[in-house]
Amino acid sequence: MNIGKKIGFFSAFIIPALVVAGFYIGGWWNYMSAVFVFILIPLLDAQVGLDDENVPESEVKIVSEEFYYRFITYVWTYFQVVFLLWAMWQIAIHPFTTAELMGFMIGVPLVTGGIGITVAHELGHKKPAIERLYAQILLLTVCYMHFYIEHNKGHHVHVGTPLDPATSRRGENFYAFWWRSVSGGYLSAWQLEAERLRKRGLSPYSLQNMMIWYTLLPFVFGVSVAWIFSLWAGQAAFWPVLGFFLIQSVLAFTLLELVNYIEHYGILRREVAPGRYEKVNTLHSWNANQLISNFFLFQLQRHSDHHAYAHKRYQVLRHIPESPQLPAGYPAMILLAMVPPLWFAIMDKKLDEWQIEYANSVSNIKIK
Repeated sequence: MNIGKKIGFFSAFIIPALVVAGFYIGGWWNYMSAVFVFILIPLLDAQVGLDDENVPESEVKIVSEEFYYRFITYVWTYFQVVFLLWAMWQIAIHPFTTAELMGFMIGVPLVTGGIGITVAHELGHKKPAIERLYAQILLLTVCYMHFYIEHNKGHHVHVGTPLDPATSRRGENFYAFWWRSVSGGYLSAWQLEAERLRKRGLSPYSLQNMMIWYTLLPFVFGVSVAWIFSLWAGQAAFWPVLGFFLIQSVLAFTLLELVNYIEHYGILRREVAPGRYEKVNTLHSWNANQLISNFFLFQLQRHSDHHAYAHKRYQVLRHIPESPQLPAGYPAMILLAMVPPLWFAIMDKKLDEWQIEYANSVSNIKIK
């Protein structure tokens, strides 16, 4: 992989830098990160264009094993914890105006959710225990630890079927999808964990049920930090700090659900027998190949290849020309998804095209 691309994956750190800079400059500068993500990145995507370059097959194994790419995600894990503690401390001691607070509360989840959950998603798919631990730590900071179970054992198994709460349906607006995915994903994680324990002859009500810990630990973290900070900054800081932690968590995982909504809108796998569906392949996710936004999202937008081969590391995910293609990168598509009439007008037409062009093309997809 060329040096420009290797450096490009450090782009994600620009967003927290803008949040911090905006805070210290003050005023409307607190919105700098939001303007950058939702205006400047889409403009850069449009100007720079698409990236259809793939790592040569002969180099995939070498590039996959390069520590450099893992190092970036490891650094992000530690960085996000420090960044969130810094943000919570500022809530404890800083006299925000209403406008400043709103900008700050938009910027922080762009870091913890927009980038942090993306990194957690990458690490949560990997075999090394340290990477899976880092994924859980990142998810703890946004009160979404059950994603570690449901995404791997639920979503990747049932994607593109009515059994998957994270697959958005044609005609379903984001706001209806949000509730179905959030509540359905949480309940699914409980069911998956209970099933795992029963297979091992253990009670789902034992402390070996990870969902008990995944539910409690984020609140223990939030309450503990709020209590410690209130000892230093004054008792009045407790509830603002805890409230900020919970609100940024909701906004962070809302960004995740916006991405889920975009990635799978309306795409269904064939039912080959009652309750049995065709194998997931590179036709079953929307793809976006915009170079700039893919830097910031560790190539998450090459989602078709990820779902077909979930073990792949982000640096070797391929552009699949046959996959259904989004008209823009995720930042622009997120804005579109928040306005249902515009979303339906554009994406239902794209979905019709996909059904005509690709629905009968599964046999042509080469499995590598």
